[in-house]
Amino acid sequence: MTARDSTQASLDLGVIGNGSFGALVDRHARVVWSCLPAFDGDPAFCALLSPTVHPGGDLAIELEDFERSEQHYLINTAVLRTVLHDRHGGAVEIVDFAPRWKQNGRIYRPVSIIRRVRPLVGTPRIRVRARPLADWGARVPESTWGSNHMRWLLPGFTLRLTTDVPIRFVREETPFVLGEAVHLVFGPDESLRRSLSGYVEEALGRTEAYWREWVRYLSIPLDWQEAVIRSAITLKLCQYEDSGAIIAAMTTSIPEAPGSPRNWDYRFCWLRDAAFVVRALNRLGATRSMEEFLRYIFNIATHDGSLQPLYGIDFAEALEEVEVDSLAGYRGMGPVRRGNLAWIQKQHDVYGSVVLASTQLFFDRRLAQPGDVSAFARLEPLGERAFALHDVPDAGLWEFRGRAEVHTYTAAMCWAACDRLAKIASRLQLDERAAYWRTRADTIHATTIDRAWRPQANHFSASFQSDYLDASLLLLADIGFLAADDPRYVATVDAIGRDLRRGDALFRYVAADDFGEPETSFTICTFWYIEALAATGRADEARAMFERLLARRNPLGLLSEDLAFGDGEPWGNFPQTYSHVGLIMAAMRLSRSWQEAS
Repeated sequence: MTARDSTQASLDLGVIGNGSFGALVDRHARVVWSCLPAFDGDPAFCALLSPTVHPGGDLAIELEDFERSEQHYLINTAVLRTVLHDRHGGAVEIVDFAPRWKQNGRIYRPVSIIRRVRPLVGTPRIRVRARPLADWGARVPESTWGSNHMRWLLPGFTLRLTTDVPIRFVREETPFVLGEAVHLVFGPDESLRRSLSGYVEEALGRTEAYWREWVRYLSIPLDWQEAVIRSAITLKLCQYEDSGAIIAAMTTSIPEAPGSPRNWDYRFCWLRDAAFVVRALNRLGATRSMEEFLRYIFNIATHDGSLQPLYGIDFAEALEEVEVDSLAGYRGMGPVRRGNLAWIQKQHDVYGSVVLASTQLFFDRRLAQPGDVSAFARLEPLGERAFALHDVPDAGLWEFRGRAEVHTYTAAMCWAACDRLAKIASRLQLDERAAYWRTRADTIHATTIDRAWRPQANHFSASFQSDYLDASLLLLADIGFLAADDPRYVATVDAIGRDLRRGDALFRYVAADDFGEPETSFTICTFWYIEALAATGRADEARAMFERLLARRNPLGLLSEDLAFGDGEPWGNFPQTYSHVGLIMAAMRLSRSWQEAS
């Protein structure tokens, strides 16, 4: 990146985190987004969304006479390295990470950003800017300082900086020549009772080792290994391990298209999205995320099996949606929203999502605590809800706010809930329950075929009441509702390619919704289409399309929710778990086998 590049916000961001919180770092090594002390907290670092009341909301290492930068992750880790170059040949290295390693029989993962800054070439001159804001950018928090630290009193959290940079230089943002490595540890208000440099070097080494060990045991495909590993790490970073919740993305209000009002808060746990994440990580052998997510599910489960589409990471049910005036939005494109009204919607596919995410628990002999009759009994109320609601109108997975229909994908997922319960019951040798759930699954299947198939158009429709297409129909084979070689499925895939595809990307649908017609491609839908092409015998076309889509990841290999059709610019919340799930699942389907390499 050169000095001529625009300084406007972009999604060319890296993500660091450790299962407690996350932070986004831009190409200049600025932390521009981080909610503290957890994903759903106050965004102390909110520069990404343009604070309007006070400057700042960032954590920066500014290089005097900056010319260009380069950035990459240390291989197979969540440790980010940025090198800043000045016009005089000088260079500075910034290494950013959140500590994570096994210690005393548990995972050590404090709410902490660690930065090691060292000169590489010449005598670079830098400035340290630490400018957290409070109450969604509305005020500068009260601060105190001592000989080697600063403290900021944030809502619900006191942020402490411990550093060997002269504290006056930080307070007054004084430029200085970087002659040797310096260290900055941001975290809870706790004294560091040991050598700062020693702690940082040890934390860096142990964090690198943790991630490389975690990656080592992934069952990755032969092809596209780097892309899959980066996506897997990103998904892992989006799980809040205190509760097991998996957030949809770390941000709020990145618009789905330039100037669009489709600005939503994704810092919550959508059960559907989380279930997709669990399935992807299960495919890679990372089953602990499934176990933690099921712990989350059992904490929110009601006696009658009813579920909301999403919950807070702390099991909160009410996620009231408000607009925030103190942030102008991404590139000034407001509104900025806090909370998400989707929590009040009816989205009946959620029952199938949870059962699908749970199924491996009953079949995987690697698990220390596999599913048993008791766990099955806790899932059965979800199946009852699925059966009762399979032909009842809902908002659907696209969360329409202004209309309700019986969506085909919803009905198919209700079938999946009953189908998998039948299979689990058979596994547990509960023959009577297996027959019960098989009958219910067959009933839903017959109803859905009858009401969603359009023989004159030769494709399934998005809902029982309509004739239009949407990309979720591509999943009918993936969940086992139809065989991939079923002529009705093949014809539906062809119709979706004709109506929803534009170049190398897909709309989720083209029919106008509450906010008009969609403008950008929905990235996971493109991955679904790629998988469908492969499943229906068009593997070469699928591989070529997959390669072109991979090229549209940001420079660090990360994806947002949406991509512009023309220039491929990313839009929507970031990093998007849905998108990285799609990448992993498509790569697993398309890759050559390991036997082909030997």
